[in-house]
Amino acid sequence: MTSALTLPNGSKLASSDSPEAPSGSQPLPFELDHLLALRVPGLIATRRHIHSHPELSGEEFETAALIARELSLAGLNPRLLPKGNGVICDVNGRPDGPVVALRADIDALPLTDIKDVPYRSTKDGVCHACGHDVHTAVLLGVGMLLAQLADLGELDGRVRLIFQPAEEILPCGSLEVIEAGGLDDVVQIFALHCDPNQPVGKIGLRVGPITAAADNVTVKLTGPGGHTARPHLTVDLVDALGRLVTEVPALVARRVPANSGLLLVFGHASAGTRNNVIPSEASASGTLRVMDRDTWGQAPKIVAQVVRDVIAPTGATVDLEYLRGRPPVCNDAKAIQVLTAATVAALGPDGVAETPQSMGGEDFSWYLENVPGALARLGVGRSGPNVDLHRASFDVDERAIAFGVRLMVQTALRALAATR
Repeated sequence: MTSALTLPNGSKLASSDSPEAPSGSQPLPFELDHLLALRVPGLIATRRHIHSHPELSGEEFETAALIARELSLAGLNPRLLPKGNGVICDVNGRPDGPVVALRADIDALPLTDIKDVPYRSTKDGVCHACGHDVHTAVLLGVGMLLAQLADLGELDGRVRLIFQPAEEILPCGSLEVIEAGGLDDVVQIFALHCDPNQPVGKIGLRVGPITAAADNVTVKLTGPGGHTARPHLTVDLVDALGRLVTEVPALVARRVPANSGLLLVFGHASAGTRNNVIPSEASASGTLRVMDRDTWGQAPKIVAQVVRDVIAPTGATVDLEYLRGRPPVCNDAKAIQVLTAATVAALGPDGVAETPQSMGGEDFSWYLENVPGALARLGVGRSGPNVDLHRASFDVDERAIAFGVRLMVQTALRALAATR
């Protein structure tokens, strides 16, 4: 018999849509698989509600309140971050056991959702285009199942659930969590990130760097302005801006080893409002990404020197703002061993997949500057052509939510046992 759940948008989700445990996987302890099957429709409903009510980085107040309510209903005691836009919640098992943390980011992106789905964003210009709604639903499910184990006296330590704001902006939300004591007593930390290039049921794992360092670069150019008929009497900022965005990226890359993977890309450039007026202001902004940690340390000085060299012949005045973002996420080998064993247990041997180092940035790296841990890539690929992250049409195969819960429960249990 198939029952159906009414979602916040009025659509129906059949409980038979919940995926079965993958072939070759191990059952979760104490019939948690059965409890998960009952929870999956509600977790998908929560994901869709968050997706249709996204909040930008730093403004995740309603999302945090929803998370706190759900955790409280599970019998847990969540606490809001000082700003009220994030949540930390400990699942308390044996008091003499270690503390392992699991992290989900909860913010959305400033994009207009263009999908034709019932759970499309209801907020103009805001969209969950990076899968953070899925991360949130997965960690909520993990908390609910671990709470059951704790009540049974079967949790060998403490699991800290971190629902982090502001992953998509600088300064990073992970630094707020750390300042609020989110890593106090933590011995290992783990996280998932949606990967549309992996099919559902696959987990991408990698020892060492799995993302790149990512910084923000903004260059402002100024000059006296003037008439386009007489550029020789002024500073042609449009010409200077063109040189900046076309010459600087290649020259910066030539200053570092080829295998450092340095990539400077300008995503915004602006100058002038009239066809016959040379403007007095121009600007460009972009991101600098680099795979190598040592090169990341040199990048600000290299960029500053190249920008000055390129702009100097134009006569424009340069104001460079280089905002340090985040180092690469570097996965600890022992933490990957835990994740690998957990993946085999949760999804079967076929669930383990290799994954390359990405040029994307992730502020999970700041946690790993303090404690060992690892980030895994959760396969969410849909049938047909996949849409990459940070695109307004991005969506996921929601079966990944149940698989993510199974994986992170197994990860927490194995991490507690390994560090006990």
